Amino acid sequence: MRSDAQLRSDVQAELDWDPAIHSTQIGVIAADGIVTLTGHVASHAEKHAAESAARRVKGVKALAVEITVKLPDDATRSDADIALAAERGLEWSALVPAATIKPEVENGWVTLNGEVEWDYQRRAAEKAVRNLMGVTGVTNAIRIIPKVKVVDIEKRLHDALSRQADREAGHIQVTVEGSEVRLKGRVHSWAELNAVQGAAWSAPGVSSVVNDLMID
Repeated sequence: MRSDAQLRSDVQAELDWDPAIHSTQIGVIAADGIVTLTGHVASHAEKHAAESAARRVKGVKALAVEITVKLPDDATRSDADIALAAERGLEWSALVPAATIKPEVENGWVTLNGEVEWDYQRRAAEKAVRNLMGVTGVTNAIRIIPKVKVVDIEKRLHDALSRQADREAGHIQVTVEGSEVRLKGRVHSWAELNAVQGAAWSAPGVSSVVNDLMID
């Protein structure tokens, strides 16, 4: 098991390694496998890159992000400009259904509202606006309203876990209530947690996933 000092060093090294992260103002605190990122960056895209980098490090059990976005003067845009760019980004995304998502912008923070059928569409909408210049944060309030009939989600999900995350499938408890899936159990990394969660979201008819998985 990595010590807190080693875990902190590993996360800092991963931040330094990622070319999408330019800031030297990111601090790393590690305690019992829980990593906290502090400081500030110049864009929401860089903040997201820092979060992703920390999750890649072996031994990170949980992540707290206390990074703030401080836009440089040449990256500041009006809310109207950001809203227009967000609308265009959503329109140009091949994964986002046309005219289903409405962006709202306040002080550079984008809130996405609307309804889609699948989680991948919700994630694609967020990705379409995340990297826009002037964006300081994104709230994804898009709801998932499945159009397909809920049919044997639990069996389909177990089959998918066996295909995609075989090592973890036997240690995960899946509970299905209507169109909601609840996951419990333990995995060994963020990558495995994401694989299991992705499998759950990909099951036809799922509208929400409650992820209570723990990382060893």
